[in-house]
Amino acid sequence: MKLIVGLGNPGPRYADTRHNVGWRVAEELARCAGAARWKQKFEAAVIEGRWHDRKVVLARPTTFMNESGRSVRQLMDFWKAGAEDLLVVLDDMAIEVGRIRLRAAGSDGGHKGLKSVIACLGHEYFARLRVGVGPAPTEEHANFVLSPFASDEKPVIEEATLRAARAAECWIINGPDETMNRFNRAEGA
Repeated sequence: MKLIVGLGNPGPRYADTRHNVGWRVAEELARCAGAARWKQKFEAAVIEGRWHDRKVVLARPTTFMNESGRSVRQLMDFWKAGAEDLLVVLDDMAIEVGRIRLRAAGSDGGHKGLKSVIACLGHEYFARLRVGVGPAPTEEHANFVLSPFASDEKPVIEEATLRAARAAECWIINGPDETMNRFNRAEGA
């Protein structure tokens, strides 16, 4: 089984912000799979289904970003998922808007949601799919990630959301190495 967790913040105030790109990708995956409604479990909105002959659970933690790890830990414990079965999807302001990058493991890179997941799991050995939302124009990072995309960025992030969903599907089928080879390069390279 595979667990894909899109990070974000709950509530309409945050729906269109840069910090909620992980939620958008999870929603796109659910839409592509024709999945039913989200159910509330383990401090998350959850959809269970089968994709490419594999059981897959999609989740959007309904905690605030900085507490996402609590929900991820509960989800992993309930479904007895190993670290190799987890993909966390999140925003990254160190990557230009629209670029995506998958890593099989690594540090939190300053992302507080990812820091929470690492703290609650006790390790950093799980895949993460970063969707570029930056760079931040100032040192005030919190305001930047909690702001909406500029009008000229909206089509770019919509395409990135679709591409990130395809990358997540590739990860389900082929694992991290093939996904990195196919999706980490610049578009058109």
